[in-house]
Amino acid sequence: MPLISVIIPVYNGEKTIRETIESVLDQTFQDFEVIIINDGSQDKTLEVINNIPDSRLKVFSYPNAGLSASRNRGLSRAGGEYIAFLDADDLWTEDKLEAQLLALEQNPQAALAYSWSDYIDESSNFVRHGSHITVNGDAYPRLLLTDILENGSNPLIRKQALVEVGGSDETLPSVEDWDLWLRIAARYHFVAVPKPQILYRISAHSMSFNVPKMEFSCLKVVERAFNQAPESLQYLKRDSLANIYKYLTYKSLVGVPERSQGLIATKLLWFAVNYDYSLLQRRIFWKVLLKIAISVTLPQQLTRTLIRKMQGFSDVTTLMTLLQFDP
Repeated sequence: MPLISVIIPVYNGEKTIRETIESVLDQTFQDFEVIIINDGSQDKTLEVINNIPDSRLKVFSYPNAGLSASRNRGLSRAGGEYIAFLDADDLWTEDKLEAQLLALEQNPQAALAYSWSDYIDESSNFVRHGSHITVNGDAYPRLLLTDILENGSNPLIRKQALVEVGGSDETLPSVEDWDLWLRIAARYHFVAVPKPQILYRISAHSMSFNVPKMEFSCLKVVERAFNQAPESLQYLKRDSLANIYKYLTYKSLVGVPERSQGLIATKLLWFAVNYDYSLLQRRIFWKVLLKIAISVTLPQQLTRTLIRKMQGFSDVTTLMTLLQFDP
């Protein structure tokens, strides 16, 4: 049996699935199987996959059931001692599996190894660096504050640990990754590979930009996590909620927001301030508030023109100055 099982859920991924699979096949570590769960694709996804000649690819097709169900289906078919999930539009650097496997072998008390992430666009061009947070050992307190892994394509996990915690929660419409990492961190240590090895693709049409669904899921995950967390960590809950609303505000304002997005951002920013009053003392807060005001009150074309003229204001990294996760 292969040492690592790579699980790739895919739904209508004809545009990116080949590049994603090739980033696995090009790994410096080669003792793996690739389990592709076709989640009811209606495009040419299967045709693209079938044109990749590699005996390690194993394709299973199911009716559409969502990302979490697909990951669980892949896990049930995995023969490897270690599991790596990879979304059908993300990429790995060629040394990802080798470095994470070495980290776990050198840290037998750890059940999960993760790396840093960077962000790419729909054409695979670099957009920005991720948060590049490094936590070794007990990652549970930090994970209660934020998803330090940033995406589901990141870690290498001991299969035994995944089975013990029950896999992905299929009732969550989003942020199911964060929920899974929390459940693993409550039992096991983590180990970090401090280099960017995951290239996470961002798109205005991706699930991560459905802000209302993200809010619902984030709040559910936080409530569950703190209901189970020890009393010594309960003081982190307010900061956790503040971080959620900062991040959701950022998600609402990426690019040139429409009026509806501005209205959503207004509510989210109010909650962020309610949980973290210090935001009112930060200069970037008022710039974000101005961007919201422009998007809500002015026509879309004028909004686009004004925001583009404000040097650096609409840039993602500028907004992240305010809306990054707190340490």
